[in-house]
Amino acid sequence: MAITAQMVKELRGKTGAGMMDCKKALTETNGDMEKAIDFLREKGIAKAAKKADRIAAEGTTFILSEGNDAVILEVNSETDFVAKNEGFQDLVKGLAAHLLKNKPATVEAALEQKMENGKTVSENINEAIAKIGEKLTLRRFEVKTKGDNDAFGEYLHMGGRIGVLTVLEGTTDAEAAKDVAMHAAALNPKYISRDQVSKEETDHEREVLTQQALNEGKPEKIVAKMVEGRLGKFFEEICLLDQTFVKNSDQKVRQFVESKGAKVTELVRYEVGEGIEKRQDNFAEEVMNQVKK
Repeated sequence: MAITAQMVKELRGKTGAGMMDCKKALTETNGDMEKAIDFLREKGIAKAAKKADRIAAEGTTFILSEGNDAVILEVNSETDFVAKNEGFQDLVKGLAAHLLKNKPATVEAALEQKMENGKTVSENINEAIAKIGEKLTLRRFEVKTKGDNDAFGEYLHMGGRIGVLTVLEGTTDAEAAKDVAMHAAALNPKYISRDQVSKEETDHEREVLTQQALNEGKPEKIVAKMVEGRLGKFFEEICLLDQTFVKNSDQKVRQFVESKGAKVTELVRYEVGEGIEKRQDNFAEEVMNQVKK
């Protein structure tokens, strides 16, 4: 039976499932609307779709390494309670193993790939949503590769609230690499070194600092020198190698890494929910609104 756009639209309206899922359900059931609904419910897709407008800003980060490959990922849930759920943790570990083995280029590509159970990543996530009862999302991941003479630094803070993966080239000292990852978890550098900071960002900061110094009434002839000094402080805040090492305040991170005969080539830091606008429930306002009705 030919599946029409109107049939897909009707099924979407009844289940809230995605267009491609609805089309597949109708194809599998030869256009039988009721059977297609059951098909989506059995797959957990209909139930999952109804949660699509919820905000998943909790969850966990996770790191898995094997040989010269490592993956860091963030999987979100709606509540911190669910993030500690055994089923959720199993999902995260399964996703990590899949991503490490298959190395998809994007999240979108990953969701379409089939896992070892023959179901796609998306289908496995939807099944977990149906069982757990919350919106779950694979938000992001990165796969990194190192050489035989390099080291991965893997660090999960607060059970995965923050995850950091580093690569130190020129040393096999995994503890040193982990120390750098722990430092990054604490101080949250945006870049590894100054040469990664764009000219635009540096010029903008220089302009702000110049105006700041002039507004303080500093003589113009010393402003430029002052600004360069303050710019150094700016780099210390955002560049890993310029920061004072958290485990030894007498050292910069650069000095610590160089003492190991190494250099930092990769740094990925994920913090759960960063950049996601969390819904703020105002319960007092909600109660007042109910009273007024």
